Amino acid sequence: MIQVSKLLPQGQGLAPVLLKRAATVELDWDVRQKSRFAATDSAGRELGIFLPRGTLVRGGDVLVAEDGSMVRVIAALQPVLVITHCKIHGTPFDLTRAAYHLGNRHVPIELQPDHLKIEPDHVLADMLRAMHLIVTEQNLAFEPEGGAYAAGHGGGHSHGDHGHDHGHTHGHTHGHGHSHDHSHAAPAATVATAPRGRTVSIPVVAQGHVHGPDCNHDH
Repeated sequence: MIQVSKLLPQGQGLAPVLLKRAATVELDWDVRQKSRFAATDSAGRELGIFLPRGTLVRGGDVLVAEDGSMVRVIAALQPVLVITHCKIHGTPFDLTRAAYHLGNRHVPIELQPDHLKIEPDHVLADMLRAMHLIVTEQNLAFEPEGGAYAAGHGGGHSHGDHGHDHGHTHGHTHGHGHSHDHSHAAPAATVATAPRGRTVSIPVVAQGHVHGPDCNHDH
């Protein structure tokens, strides 16, 4: 058995020709969320993977064996529930609500701009359909979010060596010698100020969900 203890997220730094020549190993999410497991690559070699605790292995990652050889990881197709909003009667915000309720149940979720994916669960599927969402069963790769504090990279987006800066540096300077008022308050004409001690009620109008003949989610 060949030991593997190094992982290169998405083959970072490797030339495409090396990735193309590398052996592959196809793994589902149940295996890829573990840091220690055994697998057989496309060359028939038995691999023993020993990665740092908490490491998540993603499709496209490259495992580096003790002999220097590389193995590219492929996310295996597996049964998943694909969750979309009703385009006739719903809105994309319905997916935000679904992600919130699934997150409260600590369910692994793959987040995409127009859909969510979770592992099959008939109870959750019924809950989501009751929320007017469309739930379908498909065989797809599953790459759920890894959590903000997970070791290794999370799903979908890596901040490895991005050039953008998340600091709060502004292009202008705020010297303290100038005499003009530097208040950042909104102009008085655009701010409605309530008298001190009074509570201002802001009415909220709920948006109902009306079912029509073309709405294909099932209850």
